[in-house]
Amino acid sequence: MTNPINSVSRRDVLRTGALAAAATLLPSESRAAAPVLPPPSAATALPIRLGIASYTFRAFASQHQLIDFMKQLKTPLLNLKSMHLPMTSQDIVVAPPKTSTQSAKDVQPIMIPLDVVAAEAAAYRAAGFTLTAAGTIYFQKDEDADIRSKFEYCKAAGISTLVCMPNKDVLPRLEKFVKEYDFRLAIHNHGPEDKNFPSPYDVLNAVKKFDERIGLCIDLGHAMRAGADVVAAIHDAGPRLYDIHIKDLADGTKKESQVAVGQGIMPIHDIFQALIQTHYKGSVDLEYEIFENDPMPGVVESFAYMRGVLAGMGYK
Repeated sequence: MTNPINSVSRRDVLRTGALAAAATLLPSESRAAAPVLPPPSAATALPIRLGIASYTFRAFASQHQLIDFMKQLKTPLLNLKSMHLPMTSQDIVVAPPKTSTQSAKDVQPIMIPLDVVAAEAAAYRAAGFTLTAAGTIYFQKDEDADIRSKFEYCKAAGISTLVCMPNKDVLPRLEKFVKEYDFRLAIHNHGPEDKNFPSPYDVLNAVKKFDERIGLCIDLGHAMRAGADVVAAIHDAGPRLYDIHIKDLADGTKKESQVAVGQGIMPIHDIFQALIQTHYKGSVDLEYEIFENDPMPGVVESFAYMRGVLAGMGYK
């Protein structure tokens, strides 16, 4: 694995100055040119568009590091988590400053200025990336101000698909913002531990009465653990399927059994076939949640296996 890059990045600059930006915009900063990806390979023209959920690289919050990893994987498709495109000061500050009267839990998160969000997103695009989605984003407050701040964050980033985990009672208010911003919500199922949406079918049942732009991000590993037939779920989601998080499990009931894609029991060929049959236009984002501090060997193996499956299906 490539050693972590030690140079100062724009993320490091933002990290040190985030709390000072409580009420004002951060000052403009000089930005070094980002490394440029080679032209997208023919793989991006395949019927299955393989990308990365940046949560895979959560231990490497530097934008420069993420770009380096993505160059190695030769995919330009990126679902950005907030540690790689900060939304609030909590996403970039290691530990809030403590005083004799204030504990860390008392420090309120500060929204990152929208011009900084826009500049960060632009730097990813300048490096050759397509930002397919943002998230996972949590909508737990049934309040306009909380929801609008997150929609404005995505608007500033130029990202119109929000992978999210809302509370069910927030959905009516979210629908109002979906119509106003013309964004798509891809609600992420999160397995048996999730009281709102353990299975993609829980999402489908909840969203069917709302605007069609409120749909699904099927997390295949969590869906399997929740007892769903993942191939059938893809067909049943149909046009409301806006994102896929792919992972593999050695045991379909155990979260901790995750392995590199191809080593487990996930029916990758049948999943790809279902996505092709349903004319799925979104990306299939690898979310590799194990070996946090050294993910690349498993990520590379996963991409090699998925590309091999596609080659075996006749897609070169």
